Amino acid sequence: MLESSPPRSLYRETAGGAGNYPALAGPQQARVAIVGGGFTGLSTALHLAEAGEDVCVIETHQPGWGASGRNGGQVNPGLKYDPDTIEAMFGPELGPRMIEFSYGAPDFTFGLIRRLSIDCEARQNGTIRAAIRPKPAASVRATATQCERRGMPVEMLDAKAMAARIGTDRSISGMFDARGGDLHPLKYALGLAAAAQKAGARIFGGSEVLSLSRQAGRWVIETAGGSVSAEKVVIATNGYTGNLWPGLEQSLVPVFSAIAATEPLAPAVAAAILPERPVVYETGNITVYYRIDAQNRLLMGGRGSMSPIGDASAIRYLTDHALRLWPALAGTGWTHGWNGRVAITKDHLPHVHEPKDGVLICLGYNGRGVAMASAMGAALARRLRGDETSPFPMPISPLKPIRFHRFWPLGVKAAILSGRVKDRFGL
Repeated sequence: MLESSPPRSLYRETAGGAGNYPALAGPQQARVAIVGGGFTGLSTALHLAEAGEDVCVIETHQPGWGASGRNGGQVNPGLKYDPDTIEAMFGPELGPRMIEFSYGAPDFTFGLIRRLSIDCEARQNGTIRAAIRPKPAASVRATATQCERRGMPVEMLDAKAMAARIGTDRSISGMFDARGGDLHPLKYALGLAAAAQKAGARIFGGSEVLSLSRQAGRWVIETAGGSVSAEKVVIATNGYTGNLWPGLEQSLVPVFSAIAATEPLAPAVAAAILPERPVVYETGNITVYYRIDAQNRLLMGGRGSMSPIGDASAIRYLTDHALRLWPALAGTGWTHGWNGRVAITKDHLPHVHEPKDGVLICLGYNGRGVAMASAMGAALARRLRGDETSPFPMPISPLKPIRFHRFWPLGVKAAILSGRVKDRFGL
């Protein structure tokens, strides 16, 4: 189920102006046309425009409307799998490139924000991967060992150190990575859009793409109000992917991720929770993540209802978890609750496809899209320009629909329920 209007989120209420991105009108031409105005599409457009390319972005709603403007605001390094596993899966050449790229993505993102002077409350205060139970603790230890062996800026934290960093004694261990951090994602998306437009990219909002076809050696994108004829096309629709390209919608599972936000915390409470302001995500069967924002609000995120929500009462499991972590939150008001769709792939890795000449597809960040999508934009732009000064950092894979895809809603609900039960009882 796709939403017809954006949720009432904390981000939307505090983002300020949204820019001026009119609907596509009449026939237009571009060297590169990008479908999707999230981090991937906007970063790709920015880097193409800065290189002097003629590029346009076509977005169904407005830039940052989807997950790019609704996510947890965590800028985290790495992929789903540990470095050793990535190298085993992809070999001694591509594997190390993927590791360097994914773990370096936060530095790229914060560097881009500084270069463009985007006002998005960005802070590079680190990421903590927290373990509340022994099994996840062993996994965190393995990750830390592999990262340390590669010279990464990580630090293993024992229970005492975790209590000092997080403000609760419920974690038994964790890994701190200095490269991570946080930001206001919708401000960041809007900042990328403004920078891309300033560099020369054309951005069209309110323009749902109805068809994509090959005509006279070019790709033609049709909307209700106009069309774009382009040499190359990028599809960057992530969790809001429809039937624009055959089999693409069936190659991923759109899952709702939800966030609850408190009112600004009392000074003493705010000082005791995440005092150094890292971002945290708990490893377990179902990931829970949290941070304190620039206004001292606590934001708690995790998998939620498989339909749009409008307030925090719909995600009580997150607010209850916050109270278990920090009992001092008792009586604190939860002012916002919202959700949006992220794209989950079968192998839990981002997917890049080139199904036809001149078509490049990139999606499926599996909840790790803030840093990865930002960095992917630069890599995609180089590939579109034919710049071979550095190898592409991720695999180019064939597009493979997931078997029995039509049953995914039932499977997701069952997996989330099972994971919550296991996490609640320490299984």
